[in-house]
Amino acid sequence: MHTNKSDISTEQDVELMVNSFYTKVNQDPLLSYVFNDFADVDWQSHLPKMYKFWSTLIFGEQSYKGNPFAAHVPLPVDQTHFERWINLFEENMDELFVGEVAEHTKLRAKSIAYVFSTKLAQIKSHTL
Repeated sequence: MHTNKSDISTEQDVELMVNSFYTKVNQDPLLSYVFNDFADVDWQSHLPKMYKFWSTLIFGEQSYKGNPFAAHVPLPVDQTHFERWINLFEENMDELFVGEVAEHTKLRAKSIAYVFSTKLAQIKSHTL
């Protein structure tokens, strides 16, 4: 089977990854509610932050400054949301890219989702 997919290697690849992923998020009823109805995300400012976040993780450029976990604390999310998020993320990556960097990026995303969901569950269990 021949594929035209390549590995993530440029900032443009990161932007494609982020844009296509958040298109999927916005089409997903479970996640779209959190981002658009509850958090009322300003996509024009959010997407550039995500470009920097993922560029920092993928290329080590240190262009992202912020605390992504803190932004998630007030959100009405649980394990189901993180599972959906990682499923969409991996689906998106597999549709667009193939290679070592893409696989490493999927592992990083899984790790982030696990840490965030675990920490949020701990926080929420102490506030009940």
